[in-house]
Amino acid sequence: MKINHLTAAEENLMKLFWKLDSFYLKDIMEQHPEPKPHQNTVSTYLKILVEKGYLSTQKEGRIFKYKVLVPLEGYKKFLLKELLHHFFNDSGKEIFELLFNEKLISKEDLKDYFNHLDMNPVKSKAPKLEIANEILNNPKKDKKGKDKKKKKKKD
Repeated sequence: MKINHLTAAEENLMKLFWKLDSFYLKDIMEQHPEPKPHQNTVSTYLKILVEKGYLSTQKEGRIFKYKVLVPLEGYKKFLLKELLHHFFNDSGKEIFELLFNEKLISKEDLKDYFNHLDMNPVKSKAPKLEIANEILNNPKKDKKGKDKKKKKKKD
């Protein structure tokens, strides 16, 4: 699924939608903090977000029920990858250095993170080499699968 960029206003509404997950227009109007936007404005944004693929609609009588299609985590990953690509030359190291140098992440954060990781490497089973062993250990066969016998010259 391709994720599209959101404007600041669309992003602010999506923050509310991510909390609700499934909702009607009246739910948004009730939940939106003051100053509340006009209902027509919200309807326009809902239409745009449906077109961008962030929301889906289901008609229930005369009204629409909206459902979030792009989860918050998906949007966060999209934004981080965009940031990484456009400003950090696709280098996780560069973004990490900035976070660390600007004290946006601490050594304790890193210790906690790495302590929670399973640092034991996964041991994979060695592949069975039955076919290779068969080829290496069997006498040569011709294209039809018959054993080739070496003819010895009689002296």
